[in-house]
Amino acid sequence: MPSSGHLFPASFLAGAREGFVTFLPLSVGLVPWALVMGMAMTSAGFTPLQAMGMNIIVFAGTAQLGTLPLIAGEAPLWLIVATALALNLRFVIFSAAIAPGFRGIGTPGRWLAGHLLTDGVFATCLDRMLHTDDPHWRLGYYLAPAVWSWALWQLFALLGIHAAGFIPRQWSLEFMATIALIVLLVPMARVRPMLVAAVVGGASATLLRDMPLRLGIVVAICAGIAAGFAAEHWEHKGRQP
Repeated sequence: MPSSGHLFPASFLAGAREGFVTFLPLSVGLVPWALVMGMAMTSAGFTPLQAMGMNIIVFAGTAQLGTLPLIAGEAPLWLIVATALALNLRFVIFSAAIAPGFRGIGTPGRWLAGHLLTDGVFATCLDRMLHTDDPHWRLGYYLAPAVWSWALWQLFALLGIHAAGFIPRQWSLEFMATIALIVLLVPMARVRPMLVAAVVGGASATLLRDMPLRLGIVVAICAGIAAGFAAEHWEHKGRQP
């Protein structure tokens, strides 16, 4: 394989450049979301060190936001853990879908990629990674937006932690974070199983919003994922002769 004269192969750098450019417009949505996350952790009583520790270890905005009210309300540990796991169950689907894109890539690279996987990176990288043969190009195409996403998240969450008392609440940054999630949902909803999972999960969350301890969200997530798997199974079965 031709060398670039640097630490990484030329194809890795080419993939990284293309992945970064492709993801860059989408990454703007991370800014308000990370700010909201930082302010929310401060409002929940976390110290800056605790907040950044959670931000680095968990690195999952929805899981963090979903468990913060439970932590602040001193909910049972089992419920906090179960809620975090339920909120992150979608990554089981994401991982299974994008796994073929890591063929030919070693275990350390897969572990790193797993920690850095986000909704936006998945939506950006899935198609190209499944239809490109060069493993170095695929890894670069994935890692560039993934690392950029991680760095943006940490930086603006840190700003949110320290700016919690200065950013006016009427700026409605929470609503901007919701818009960012919708932007991520639209391209993924073009796949029928994803659309079914989103519709079932959203409808269930609305119907079960009055359940105690926010358990309606957990049930809705499980229902959406189950519906997505069922839709994928029926779609695959329908293709068989």
